[in-house]
Amino acid sequence: MLLVIDIGNTNTSIGIFDKDELVKKYSFSSDIKKTDDEYGIMLLSVLGHGNMLSKIEGAIVSSVVPQLCEVFKNAIYKYLNIQAISLSYKSKLPVKLALNNNREIGADRIANASAVCLKYKLPAIVIDFGTATTFDIVDENANFIGGIIAPGLKIQANSLSQFTSKLPKLKIEAPKSAIGKDTISAMLSGIVLGHAAMIEGMIKKCEAELSKKATIVATGGFSPVLFENMDNVLNYIDKDLTLFGLKELYYINKE
Repeated sequence: MLLVIDIGNTNTSIGIFDKDELVKKYSFSSDIKKTDDEYGIMLLSVLGHGNMLSKIEGAIVSSVVPQLCEVFKNAIYKYLNIQAISLSYKSKLPVKLALNNNREIGADRIANASAVCLKYKLPAIVIDFGTATTFDIVDENANFIGGIIAPGLKIQANSLSQFTSKLPKLKIEAPKSAIGKDTISAMLSGIVLGHAAMIEGMIKKCEAELSKKATIVATGGFSPVLFENMDNVLNYIDKDLTLFGLKELYYINKE
C-alpha cells in the first residue's frame, strides 16, 4: 500500500492506495505548530485504525507549507520507517514545466497538472477549489504552461465578514437566485455566482489563448457547489485528482 499526503494551507489530505485504488481518505487541519512526533502518532492512529500499518510500503508528500513538508517526512521516517518522496519542480514528471520560474510553482499544482496529463485528453485546465482557486493549464503537447490564482470561496466570505461591520459569517452553499432578498442570500450570490461567472469567463480567455477547446476538470471540496451554478463548462469533477497525481508521481520517482 502507498501513503500519499497533500499538505495545503488550510487542510491536509491523506490518501491510502492499494495499487490503483484509493481505499481510504482522511482530512485534518494543517498546523505548523505540531511536531513530527504529534503527526507521527496521528499517522499511527489513522493507519492502525484501518489495519493498514504493516501494509504501507512507500510514501510521497506534497506541500505548499514548507515547514510542514520536513515535519511530515521526519514523522513518516520515525514512526513508519519509510523514506518519503518529496514532490517538487525537480521531480520526474509526465509534464514539462514551461513557466518563467519553475521554482515558484506549488507542489499541489504540479500534482494536478501531472494527473490531468495522465487521465484526460489534452489540452486541459484543472480548476482546484482550495484556499485559493487555481487554474493549471496543460497544452496539447503536455507542457504545463501556467495558470491563474484567485481568492477562494472561503477567503472571499471571510474577507466580507472581517472588513465590514454588518456582514455576518456564512456557510458556503448555492444561492436560490442571483438577486438576493436578504443579506445572506446577497452575499452567497456575490461569492458563489460571482465566482462561477469568473471561472466561466477565464475559461473562455484561456481557450482563446490556447486556440483550442480544453478538457475542463474541477477538483477540491467546493467543486460540486460551483458545478451546479455554471453553464456546462466543466467536463469532469474529480475530487481526488491531486491524490491520484501523487500516487502516479510516486511510482515515476521511486527509483
